[in-house]
Amino acid sequence: MRYDLDDLRLFLHTVTEGSITAGARRMRLSLPSASARMRALERHAGVELLVRGRRGVRPTPAGSTLARYAREVLDRTAELESAVAGYVRPSTAPLTLLAGGSAMHRLVPRALASFLREHPDVDVTASESRTPHTMRRLAEGGVDLGIVLDDEVREGAASLEVLGDDSLVVIGRRGGPLAGRSALTHDEVAEHPLVGLNPDSSLRRWIEAHLEPHAVAPRYRTTVAGLGAVVSLVLAEVGLAVVPRRTVGSDLPLDICELREPWARRTHLLARGISAPPADADTATGASTSVSATVDALADHIRRAARAEPEPPFRHDEDRHGGGHDSGAGGTEGTDDRDGPDGGGGGGGSARKR
Repeated sequence: MRYDLDDLRLFLHTVTEGSITAGARRMRLSLPSASARMRALERHAGVELLVRGRRGVRPTPAGSTLARYAREVLDRTAELESAVAGYVRPSTAPLTLLAGGSAMHRLVPRALASFLREHPDVDVTASESRTPHTMRRLAEGGVDLGIVLDDEVREGAASLEVLGDDSLVVIGRRGGPLAGRSALTHDEVAEHPLVGLNPDSSLRRWIEAHLEPHAVAPRYRTTVAGLGAVVSLVLAEVGLAVVPRRTVGSDLPLDICELREPWARRTHLLARGISAPPADADTATGASTSVSATVDALADHIRRAARAEPEPPFRHDEDRHGGGHDSGAGGTEGTDDRDGPDGGGGGGGSARKR
């Protein structure tokens, strides 16, 4: 036995108002049409549902039971429609992108600059976020794209692909404490005054989460909000800093050393959420296809921005003489080749050694 939802709505309005005329008005139906639907509902139920009188109608015991269950069905239907509607994005809604502090420094601005020029009618909300939070948001469908670190990926996403190297290095003013050095451990770095990011930044929290309990506590002469400010303070000889390799331009007067820690090796991954599957996937509406195509376009601009990242300036002699690369951790073997012809993901064979 199947009930029409509009018939149930009409029945509830009729019982609530005590009148078929009033129920018809609530449903924007004519009185003859509403009366016919009520009679058809009673035939469908096989029992009388309304007691009709001069002053209106009232439900029979069967009618009261139907009204109670009809109200529950319609309430659950409204909840269902609301839940599904949460996955439907208005065409004017901005795309959402989450990324860590390293990616937000250069990669994301470069990708947004080209994407927004080509798509003047599309807005993008980009926010800094650590990988675990980004992966949760992607799994919930609240985010379109995320740039995450391979070391912290714990949950699945619709897709994951390698963007490029994001390994950490130590920088200092040229001719300063790093002169003549090729690599330092974090404990050795911590023996010098440092410049760092604020404690709540994603990169600072990531580094501290990987330090051993007995690690030397660094002395930060100052902490700032952005990587650009960190580099500027290092150039001013305020202290050393641990930063992502691609933060550093090749034209800056800096000494750059390998950070000799297993956790210093990092790879950026592009992750896609479930809210907008790839445009070639089956979609129910044209609007969904349009959103997916726009997300595809933003993802492509991120890939191009990653490939356009300048070649890291930190290189060892064995790199120039064709030194070999080991495979790396976290399933990132071959990352150098995937970073494009400029070799941006490599940064040198010895930088990959433990």
